[in-house]
Amino acid sequence: MSIILNEKSRVVVQGITGKEGRFHTKLMLEYGTKVVSGVTPGKGGLSEQGIPVFDRVEEAVKQEGANVSILFVPPPFAADGIMEAADAGVEWIICVTEGIPVQDMIRVKTYLNDKKSRLIGPNCPGVISPGKSKAGIMPGFIHKEGSVGIISRSGTLTYEAVAQIVDEGLGQSTAVGIGGDPIIGTDYKDLLALFEKDAQTEVVLLIGEIGGTAEEEAGEWAKKHFTKPLAAFIAGQTAPPGKRMGHAGAIISGGKGKAADKMESLKESGIHVIENPAFMGKAIRDLLN
Repeated sequence: MSIILNEKSRVVVQGITGKEGRFHTKLMLEYGTKVVSGVTPGKGGLSEQGIPVFDRVEEAVKQEGANVSILFVPPPFAADGIMEAADAGVEWIICVTEGIPVQDMIRVKTYLNDKKSRLIGPNCPGVISPGKSKAGIMPGFIHKEGSVGIISRSGTLTYEAVAQIVDEGLGQSTAVGIGGDPIIGTDYKDLLALFEKDAQTEVVLLIGEIGGTAEEEAGEWAKKHFTKPLAAFIAGQTAPPGKRMGHAGAIISGGKGKAADKMESLKESGIHVIENPAFMGKAIRDLLN
C-alpha cells in the first residue's frame, strides 16, 4: 500500500506543453507513473509524448479517468488551475508552482472547503510512492520502496532524509512535500491520519521548519491519535528572529515559530526529536529496532 499515489493512479498534467511540464512529464513517465492526459487551454486535440492534450481538466477526467492532477502552471494562473481541477472532481491536486500570491491562495483555500478534492502544496516537490508512482519534481532514482513515511516542508531536506534512509537499508512508503508557503492545502495532521491507516507504513519522519505553529499542532494531534513511531527534525535552529529564511512561510514573528519552541513542544508530545539533520536516517532505523 501507500498513501495518495499508487500504481493505479491516473495523472493529468496541467501545463503539460510548457517547458517544466514537458520535462517533468518525461521523467514521470520514465519512472512508471500513469500519466494519462495533459491540459493546456487552446491546445486541445494535440499530443505530448503520446499523451492526449485537452483544453479543460473536466475533459481529461471524463475521457481518461484522471484522478490525480499535477500543476506546472505559472503563478498568475495557478489558483484558477487548482479550482478547475477541484470542479472536475480530481481526488488529489498537487501544485508544484511557487510564487502564487497569498491572496490567491486564500481564495483557493476557501473554495476547496466544500469540495472533495485535496490539495498538496503549493511550492512543493510533490508526492512519490517509490516503486509505484511519482507526481512531482523529486529525483525518483534516490528513493526505494519500504515502510518509512515522510512528510516535509522542505524539498531539499526530503532528498537528504531519503538518501540517509536508503543508506540504512530502509525505504519509503510515500514521501510528501507539503510546501513551505504560508497557506497550503493538506497539512501534517491530515497526512499523519493517512499514514496511521496505511498498512505499509511502520514509522513516520516529520520534517518541519521555523515559522507558524503547524508542527506543534501536529504533535498535539499525534499524541492523541497516532500509534506508530514518529520522529521529527526542525530546520532553522540558528535563524535570527524576524529574518525570512528560504520559504515564504519560514519566518518567526510575534514570538512564535522558533525552532527551540517547536522542538520542545514535539518532545512534550512524545515525539522523538532529531537534533542534527545528519542523523535522520539513523534515528528512523533506531525507532524500527
